[in-house]
Amino acid sequence: MAQAAARWLIAGEVQGVGFRWFAARHGQRLGLRGWVCNLPDGRVEAVAFGEAAQLEEFATQLEAGPRFSRVDRVERTDIPHEDVSVKSFDIR
Repeated sequence: MAQAAARWLIAGEVQGVGFRWFAARHGQRLGLRGWVCNLPDGRVEAVAFGEAAQLEEFATQLEAGPRFSRVDRVERTDIPHEDVSVKSFDIR
C-alpha cells in the first residue's frame, strides 16, 4: 500500500472542546502514526502518517470535529512521510 503523510491546520472553535482527544482517538482507530496539538493562535495542528485512504478518512473526521466544536477551516499540506518519526498517535 502507498504510504503518505500530511499536516492539517484546523481553525474555528477547536480548543477547549475535546478536539485533540477526538483526533487522537480517530488516528489510533485508523492505525495512523502522528500527533495532534493546540497552537498558540487558537488552531489545532494534526500530523499523520499512514495509507492514503486512512488519511482521507482522518481528514473527514477532522472536518466534522467533536460534538461541541465548530470547524471553520481545515488546511492540508502533504509532507514527506520521512518527517513523521513517531510510533503511535499522540496528543502533544
